[in-house]
Amino acid sequence: MNPASPPNSSHWLQQLMQRVGLSSFRSLSQASGVSEKQIRRLRRGEVGQIRLEALLKLSQVLEVSVVDLLSLFPVPGMQKLGSESNTLKLEQELTALRQEYDRLQQQLQEQKLELQQEFQQSSLQVLESLLLQLPTAAYAAQQNPQAPAVKLLPLLKPLERLLQEWGVEPIATVGSEIPYDPHQHQLIDGSAEAGERVRVRYTGYRQGDRLLYRAKVSPVGKS
Repeated sequence: MNPASPPNSSHWLQQLMQRVGLSSFRSLSQASGVSEKQIRRLRRGEVGQIRLEALLKLSQVLEVSVVDLLSLFPVPGMQKLGSESNTLKLEQELTALRQEYDRLQQQLQEQKLELQQEFQQSSLQVLESLLLQLPTAAYAAQQNPQAPAVKLLPLLKPLERLLQEWGVEPIATVGSEIPYDPHQHQLIDGSAEAGERVRVRYTGYRQGDRLLYRAKVSPVGKS
């Protein structure tokens, strides 16, 4: 029987679907992102009316090359698909399509990353006061469990988890004594030279190589 005839076209397609565990044409449509209308055209042998992009998606889901897929559904009146000239032309079109697909995927990934960074930056700006004040309030509560600030401690854990997911790290722990670094620390009173011991009053943050907020410090021995 001619593989281009409607019954046999469906038969060949169903055989390919069974090999990859697809039980219906609807499941093939959902797995490939190709409309059921396009798949019906393929079943009728109307390959010439199907976009090459759709054929590429179907071939990927069915785990066969586009050349092998189309050899089962030849377009009436065309020369045999397996001929050298037609195969070469199709391979060139597929290469160009894959390159365009890869370019679009890369572009989408870059846009996704850019949007994610913009969202994080705007969110951090909204949370700025909380980011800078809460760790200091939590430190005060740890020093004096009777202080009203102790009620803020439960808020610290979800904030820490959020910052960790976004790759935001505190520069130093509130109350710790560290060498003064004018690039990462901001004196809020007194004076200090680089390398001198200072106490962290308000923590700062960085995200990767980017400094978000400098930690606010005071020379040791000053409150």
